[in-house]
Amino acid sequence: MSMFNLIEEFDHEQVVYCSNKEAGLKAIVAIHNTTLGPALGGTRMWKYPTDEAALKDVLRLSRGMTYKAAISGLNLGGGKAVIIGDSATQKNELLLRTFGKFVEGLAGRYITAEDVGTSVKDMEYVRMETKYVTGISKALGGSGDPSPVTAYGVYVGMKACAKFRWGSDSLKGRKIAVQGAGQVARYLCEHLYNEGAEIYVTDIIEAKIKRVLETVKAKVVNPEEIYDTDAEIFSPNALGGIINNETIGRLNAEIIAGGANNQLEDEKVHGPKLLEKDILYAPDYAINAGGLINVANELEGYRQDRALKQAESIYEIITRVLEISKHENIPTYEASNKIAEERLLHVGRISNIYTGKSFFSGRLGELIKK
Repeated sequence: MSMFNLIEEFDHEQVVYCSNKEAGLKAIVAIHNTTLGPALGGTRMWKYPTDEAALKDVLRLSRGMTYKAAISGLNLGGGKAVIIGDSATQKNELLLRTFGKFVEGLAGRYITAEDVGTSVKDMEYVRMETKYVTGISKALGGSGDPSPVTAYGVYVGMKACAKFRWGSDSLKGRKIAVQGAGQVARYLCEHLYNEGAEIYVTDIIEAKIKRVLETVKAKVVNPEEIYDTDAEIFSPNALGGIINNETIGRLNAEIIAGGANNQLEDEKVHGPKLLEKDILYAPDYAINAGGLINVANELEGYRQDRALKQAESIYEIITRVLEISKHENIPTYEASNKIAEERLLHVGRISNIYTGKSFFSGRLGELIKK
């Protein structure tokens, strides 16, 4: 598939390639939709096998940010950036500040933040070249690490799933398999442990597991065995694409609720499969929206108590998604998309009052004409 066909498939407004030989920078910025406001989304640094793989990732991630902002009630659009390279060996001040120059050149259409392979410190380098950056340290007036708010949103979303499935949102005594032991998973495990849940945890990096075990009691399992536990809830908190033909058949869980992005390898295939198997799936971009809520708060002057309060709304959002899914007998990702698209369309009609026309194309364009 050609580059332009890929961009058209995901219905993006703008894709920018950023290259600077001296800095060693190869990056892609994808702006999916700015109906609700400027596109906000993190910058991921990853050693992609091909440039096409990087493009596919940034297109999918930025589209997810549009839906995440819409369903969360934020006045922001969806965007994302990827820097192609090994974050452990190739990341430095020159590369990050050069990337910041490219972000500045977009004049506020895209606001960046940290993501996989980048950190709060990295965003401070980016900020030296542009004001269009969030997720900076608290010392500079930012929010710092968004993981606590992301984890809290996943936690309340998981409780909403429990309430819908079992009639009570208590997680006391529930067996929960947590895949990944990064920052979000660590804070999530603390919430689960404090409520009395029985936790299974895994990660490919042993040091991360040891850090989790400093504050909670959990049973450690091998990464490949996490799907086969007798857990009632499976919580993916690492990379995406892990809900697929092979893993769905191994899961014993009745609920999937985690902080990872793009958990379904193919939503049109695996969403219906989960519905068929009667496994409740909390759509990733809805349940993990706490991170976006957190960095969005920086735009208004950051207060963590306000961000946590806003993240509580994820409980009601997930409940509504599950209710629509049950009522219409559709996969939960479809129900979540419907909620997000309704808001995009309603706000989009405000633009029509002044312009007399629609700037939507693709699926949203077809819907707004109805």
